[in-house]
Amino acid sequence: MEGTWAPVKESGRTAWYFNGNYPWLGMLFCAPIIGLWYWCTDQYIVQRAPGAPSEKEARRGSIFAAVLKLLPVFIFIIPGMIWLALAKTGKVPEFAPMIDASGKAVSGHAQAAFALMVKYLMPSGLRGLVVAGLLAALMSSLAGAFNACSTLFTIDFYRKLKPSASQHHLVWVGRIATLVMILIGLFWIPVIRGAKGLYDYLQGVQGYLAPPIFVVFFFGVFMKRLNGKGCLAALVAGFTLGAFRLAVDTPVSLKLAGFERGYPAGSFLWIVNNIYFQYYSLLIFLVSVAVMIGVSRLTSAPAERQLVGLTYATVTDEHRRESRQSWNRGDVMGSCIVLGLILLAYLYFTG
Repeated sequence: MEGTWAPVKESGRTAWYFNGNYPWLGMLFCAPIIGLWYWCTDQYIVQRAPGAPSEKEARRGSIFAAVLKLLPVFIFIIPGMIWLALAKTGKVPEFAPMIDASGKAVSGHAQAAFALMVKYLMPSGLRGLVVAGLLAALMSSLAGAFNACSTLFTIDFYRKLKPSASQHHLVWVGRIATLVMILIGLFWIPVIRGAKGLYDYLQGVQGYLAPPIFVVFFFGVFMKRLNGKGCLAALVAGFTLGAFRLAVDTPVSLKLAGFERGYPAGSFLWIVNNIYFQYYSLLIFLVSVAVMIGVSRLTSAPAERQLVGLTYATVTDEHRRESRQSWNRGDVMGSCIVLGLILLAYLYFTG
């Protein structure tokens, strides 16, 4: 396959930015953006750390959670390998339509591999336990996500509009916000069903939403010259680009635009729709950085007293001493072990 700058998608020639096989450039730069956004800035995840008794417990809890997070790599891969091996042997007739004549998995059907293994291979009692565990994990994750959304809306938005609201009133507003989020999730199910695949769709949505938040938090930690106007402008610009790509990429948008079979080849919307999500995510990242720095430079700098303890350049000596006393050699070794295991996983699972 020949890569080119021209916006083409042919049998022997294609634009390099159309490459959808998780290219190294996108994995090297886009994957850390999505990962750092989710694990270091997302309210659903970060709310555990502020709830720790001290910085020491928060750090060690994060290291332990990082070790546990390595396990899903094997939890996802090993059942898939078992399913593919069984499908090739033909011992489970229900698996046969999920592979082609050459023995390769059909991606459109492989999404249901785990569910079919539970249905046809698990004994009745054990099957119920597995389903109950999956439902419990799903409900806890959804509950945490919905509660985080309602908390952000109630505390960061609604309470500022109505500072005199009672706690009882804020609780009811939070419940209404949770209900709205549930309804939005239900209405969005048909869009997800019409996507290319659940995993790719979720990665794409995160790739469109993560860059502006990542830029605001991480550049804000290292650059004290940034201000609120620059951060707000970056969020607006980044979310606008992400929402545009998300709208262009959904089957509903195709039908509303009158393109039942896709956008015309070579058109602007066709190009936007075919740009690999990691490359589009990097575009959002670069635009957000430029907008945030530019607007911040064109507006007044924040007062020094507002930045104490918020950036590396404004950390006080007392904060440094407290942080240094909260970790030891064991914490450093634990962090190095996690980083080493991640590096080994990237080097081994290639091709």
